[in-house]
Amino acid sequence: MENWANELPFMAITISDKEGKIIEMNDRSAMTFQKSGGRELIGRELMDCHKEKAQGMIREMMESPKTNAYTIEKEGLKKLIYQTPWYIDGEFGGLAEFSIVLPNDMPHYVRS
Repeated sequence: MENWANELPFMAITISDKEGKIIEMNDRSAMTFQKSGGRELIGRELMDCHKEKAQGMIREMMESPKTNAYTIEKEGLKKLIYQTPWYIDGEFGGLAEFSIVLPNDMPHYVRS
């Protein structure tokens, strides 16, 4: 069960520490960001990988830990981007980003 995150074919996982340094990427994340360096991004700052508007959101999420979630379409793929704080013994540890490929024909249900 040690490498479970690398076996997820639909989700890129990128983890940063509380200073905003990338500390972990699963295989899908490394592949997604291959043009930017792939696994060589580990050890780099999140701010170096984002434009000014996104940098502001990252700073905000790190100063007052909160979740940022949205959908995008990129290179013909519809994705859910879910950025959220993670914790170590209740203390802010950094940010986790989950980029999940969504099927174009995915049904939506409202349940009560």
